[in-house]
Amino acid sequence: MSKTALITGASSGIGLEMARLFARDKVNLALVARNEAALKSIAEELSNMYGIQADIIVSDLSQANAPFELFEEVQRRGLRVGYLINNAGFGIYEEFLKTELSRELEMIQLHVATTTALTKLFAEDMARSGGGRIMNVASTAAFQPGPWMSVYYATKAYMLSYSEAANEALRETGVTVTCLCPGPTPTNFQVRAKNRKKGLLRHVKTSAEYVARAGYAAMHSGKPLIVPGVLNKFGVFAVRILPRRFVTRLSRLAAEKS
Repeated sequence: MSKTALITGASSGIGLEMARLFARDKVNLALVARNEAALKSIAEELSNMYGIQADIIVSDLSQANAPFELFEEVQRRGLRVGYLINNAGFGIYEEFLKTELSRELEMIQLHVATTTALTKLFAEDMARSGGGRIMNVASTAAFQPGPWMSVYYATKAYMLSYSEAANEALRETGVTVTCLCPGPTPTNFQVRAKNRKKGLLRHVKTSAEYVARAGYAAMHSGKPLIVPGVLNKFGVFAVRILPRRFVTRLSRLAAEKS
């Protein structure tokens, strides 16, 4: 049985570009998102173009039982997942006291609990099968606090730490975990986050296609961490050596609406 690449958040942005890369390399797909119409369209396009099998699974992964239901559905369909891309995510861009707590808790569920569950469930399955590749899509936000998106930055920091630890823990199993940390990337993410800033961060944007290609190559090489883009790499290096309080202030200034 050929291996399948399971991609969450596959209906647009980085997830969609990752799906195209796998399909180009003749890897079957299991595409997961909430938008059924978009998934059907993408699956049909990639199946016709590359002659692969493209399954779709409609799921809201911000719900507590969703990762377990997704894993069970994959098992029920008899799909052999050799690649897992935990890409689903969203942000909330607003002053701290104006954000909705219920939405922030959904974000924690999606970025932290769902990523943890899917990584663990599929890593166990991959290890039994002799190996596999997992990618968790975090952000350069993982490297510093972000006062305008405090919960988002914090959840991405968790994803980075968890991914690096899991990769080391799985060293002898044939399973690797890569953490992809892109900088600002024009996708539907900004629309959903209501982030219309025109400040400093506009200068370090990288396209979803560029980010996906960098992550795809790093994952196949078994690298634990990839930060696409020279400016993003410089930014990550800088925040590691500057005083923490200064970094937090700078992060706020860089993100504030103009």
